Amino acid sequence: MTIILTERQRHLARHALGLPNRSRRSYRNHFVAGPGHGDYDDWMAMVSAGAARRRDGSTSPLTGGDDLFWLTADGARAGLARGEKLDPEDFPEA
Repeated sequence: MTIILTERQRHLARHALGLPNRSRRSYRNHFVAGPGHGDYDDWMAMVSAGAARRRDGSTSPLTGGDDLFWLTADGARAGLARGEKLDPEDFPEA
């Protein structure tokens, strides 16, 4: 599936992946945001588009009650710049 991200969503995806960095490879895949957070609506749109997944944080003390988002392989690929790669530990199918 081809995912097209807005510039803002691409920025958020790159942040979730830990990019940019010297190794030019992702080293994480998560972002925490809740309703009212400035990035929440963008993440919810990425979930709707199939670029990300979400776990409700209302019962999770680890996220302070906010939702946990992570990118799908297609969403992560959409966030990469030329020459960057996904860590196969986080994305074995990519």
